[in-house]
Amino acid sequence: MTDSAGTHPDPEDRAGAEQPPPAPGTPKAANRSNTNPATDPGPGPENEATAAKATAPGGTDPDPENQASASEPAPGGTDPEPDTEAAAASEPTPSGTDPGTHAKRRRHWLRWTALGVSVVVLAAAGTGWWFYRKLDGNIHTDTSAASELDKYERDRPVSVVHDAENLLLIGSDSRAGSNSSYGRDDGGSQRSDTTILLHLAADRLSATAVSLPRDLMADLPACGRPDGTTSRAQFAQFNSAFEIGGAACTIRTVEKMTGVRIDHHMVVDFSGFKDMVDAVDGVEVCLKEPVEDRQAHLKLPAGRQTLHGEQALGFVRSRHGFGDGSDTQRMDRQQQFLGSLVKKVQSNGVLLNPTRLYPVLDAATKSLTTDPGLNTLKDLYDLVSSMRDIPTQNIRFLTVPRQPYVYNGDRDELVQPDADRLFQQLRDDQPIKVAPAGDVAKLKEGGGKDRDGKGGDGKDRDGDGKPDDPGPTPSPSAPPVYSGTDAASGMCG
Repeated sequence: MTDSAGTHPDPEDRAGAEQPPPAPGTPKAANRSNTNPATDPGPGPENEATAAKATAPGGTDPDPENQASASEPAPGGTDPEPDTEAAAASEPTPSGTDPGTHAKRRRHWLRWTALGVSVVVLAAAGTGWWFYRKLDGNIHTDTSAASELDKYERDRPVSVVHDAENLLLIGSDSRAGSNSSYGRDDGGSQRSDTTILLHLAADRLSATAVSLPRDLMADLPACGRPDGTTSRAQFAQFNSAFEIGGAACTIRTVEKMTGVRIDHHMVVDFSGFKDMVDAVDGVEVCLKEPVEDRQAHLKLPAGRQTLHGEQALGFVRSRHGFGDGSDTQRMDRQQQFLGSLVKKVQSNGVLLNPTRLYPVLDAATKSLTTDPGLNTLKDLYDLVSSMRDIPTQNIRFLTVPRQPYVYNGDRDELVQPDADRLFQQLRDDQPIKVAPAGDVAKLKEGGGKDRDGKGGDGKDRDGDGKPDDPGPTPSPSAPPVYSGTDAASGMCG
C-alpha cells in the first residue's frame, strides 16, 4: 500500500497501515478508554492518521460520523479540533478515569504539596530566627563590671555548693532618658532603688529572694569609678555603692556583707518593669485603704483591683502613700507584688505559650543589662527553664533581718546573729522557711500558731471551751523562720 499523496509514508504510519483491518463491530478508534495505556500512544494528529488507515475494508469507517471526522483534515493537515479529540480521549468511562491521567494528577498534586510545605517551613524558620535575633539584640551587656570584678577575684568568696546559683537583681532608679518623669536627673547618677539576692537551689526545687534595704548601713570596699579613679573604702548607705562604682561595686559590697558568691547580675530599669506587667495583662492587688502618693504618680481606691504598667510601678516604688512610709514596708509590698507576678505567669501558662511569652521576653530583654554570662537569649532561656518547675510555694521572698540604725533612725542595720545565720543557710544551700510577720513574732515569744497550724497562743480556736495548748517553745537548734511570703500566697490570699 502506498501513500495517496505520493510521499514516503512514516514508518509509524506504515506499521499502522499494515495492520489487518478490524472486523465489523470493532470499537471506534477515537474511544481509547479501554486500550492499554502502555501500548496506546494516546490521542494526537499522527495517531489520528493511523486510526484513519486502520478502518474497515475499503477505507471507510462503519460509522459515517467517525469517517467524516477522520477524513476531513483542516487546512495545513492538522486535526480540526485537537482539543476536542484529546478531551474525548480522556473522558472517564463507566469503568473510571484513565490510570495514566490519574497518576499524572497525583504526581502534580504531590509536587505542589511538597513545595507548599517547604515554603511554610522556611517561612517559620525565618520568622523564628528574626524573633530570636530581635530578642537577643535587646539585651545590653555590662562588660565593665566583669572587668572590674576580675581585678579583685582573689578577694571574692568561692562557691560552696556545686550547681547552686546566686543572682543579684538590681532595680536602677536612674532618671535619665525615658525615666526623667520620675524625678530630677542629677547629672546621670543612679542608685539601686531595689536590690534582691536571688538564690537558686542546686536541685532547682526552691528559690529564695532576699531583699537588701537601700538604707542599710554597710561596709563599702574601694571601688573603681567610671572616670578611672578609685573610691575609698567606707561605711555608708548601701545603695550608694551603685552610684559610686555601678554593678561591680554593689556586687563586691554584697559579697563582703554576706560571704555569698554572686554568679550573675541583672540591672532592670523602670520602663522595663512597666512593660513586663503590661505583657501579662496586669497584676492583681488588694488594698485595705485608698492610697495617694504624688511622688510615685499613684492614686488607688481601696479593695481588689488589677494594676497595669504605670500604676504597678508606682505601687512598688511608693513610700509616702503606705503606712509609716518606711523602706521596710515598701520591700514587703514589693515582695508580695513579685510573688503575685510569678504566680500569674505560671498559672496562665505564659512560659509554655509562645504567643504570650514573646511580649514578656521582649519587655524583659529590652530592660535588662546583664553580665557576659547571661547576655544571650539562650542563656536567659536556660536560666528560666531551670526555674519553670519550681512550685510557687517554694519561691520565697523575705527581707534580710534588719532594725533601725542605732545612730540614725532613718537608716537600717543588720540584726545579728539572725542575718549571719541566714547568709550561712544561703551559702550551704539549705532550705529557708518563711511566715507572716505576726506568726514569726509569736514563735519568737515561745509559742503562737504558725502557718502550718502547729502550736497555739492559749486561745480557744478548736471550740472545746478550753484554751489551746500553747505548744512547745521552738528549739534554739531548729531551723529559723523568717518574716516573709511565698509566690503561692499572692497579695489577695
